[in-house]
Amino acid sequence: MSTSFQPRTVIFDTDPGIDDAMALWMLARHPALDLRAITTVHGNAPVATTTRNALALVDFFGLDVPVAMGADDALLPRLQRFFPTQVHHEDGLGGGAPLLPPTSRRPDPRPAWQLICDEINAAPGEITLVAVAPLTNLALALRHDPGIAAKVREVVLMGGAFGLYGHGGNVTPVAEANIINDPEAADLVFTAPWPVVAVGLDVTQQVVMPESLLQSLSGRAGAVGDFFWEITRHYQRYYDGRDAIGGLYAHDASAVVYCVAPEAFERRSGPVRVALDGIARGQTIQDHLGLFDESPESPWRGCPAQQVCVGVDAQRVRDEFTRLFPPAGQASTS
Repeated sequence: MSTSFQPRTVIFDTDPGIDDAMALWMLARHPALDLRAITTVHGNAPVATTTRNALALVDFFGLDVPVAMGADDALLPRLQRFFPTQVHHEDGLGGGAPLLPPTSRRPDPRPAWQLICDEINAAPGEITLVAVAPLTNLALALRHDPGIAAKVREVVLMGGAFGLYGHGGNVTPVAEANIINDPEAADLVFTAPWPVVAVGLDVTQQVVMPESLLQSLSGRAGAVGDFFWEITRHYQRYYDGRDAIGGLYAHDASAVVYCVAPEAFERRSGPVRVALDGIARGQTIQDHLGLFDESPESPWRGCPAQQVCVGVDAQRVRDEFTRLFPPAGQASTS
């Protein structure tokens, strides 16, 4: 008896973002994925900028999916806002936004949290939320309709840092950018009764896309390969200056690869909390040993066990990305 192949249905919550654009290309082209919708949020740039980028990328990649604008600040509004222009440039795309063709596409009229709730309620058990940005939209969706937690297939997020392989935070010594941009939202997402997989810096900083790989994209997949080569120049200069890795980390693409090849990742289980105060604000902490299970004062007590990625087949991540770029002159197929 034959069984039909069913791609994984995804809503992509994003703040494009150079590595977000790379992840979106995978969602647009990978045969194992069915992109249902995109929601945008503050993070790599203000939400007006990330939404503009998402709309332009949807047209550039030949997609026809709704794009809903989301939150422009954290759950607790911040007195000072910081955008990592040294990483993603003022336009969020390494200075490459002008390379995208003009688009007349408009955002979906619904706020991001409403689109998320609507899609999940319309297809219970089917939707995977892939979140590669601050988790404000997901937290707002949970606040609006807590029942969606029982209807989500999985939440796969790029975020967090658990101290493995010498990888701490990338904004503070312990805090990763997506988490510290809205720690309250992240804590709500980790402690909600839905299955979460955290693809954090512990594994994404094990996956380096070297300059030779990025340069090899030029001339492939029409103008897309050239676009990626150009926008990653700003991104690579930042990482070369900071870590001298001769390329860039595949942060957001790693989360997408988890959706199609979970076997490429080693995971550990345990409840996760986010520090909300003091110098550790934004730190993600997993009680994977169950050290505080019996303590009535435990911050992890009653929280669901979530999955944290602690190992990765880096070559598999690179291969899943590059397989979507046919040789120069050959048409791209999905």
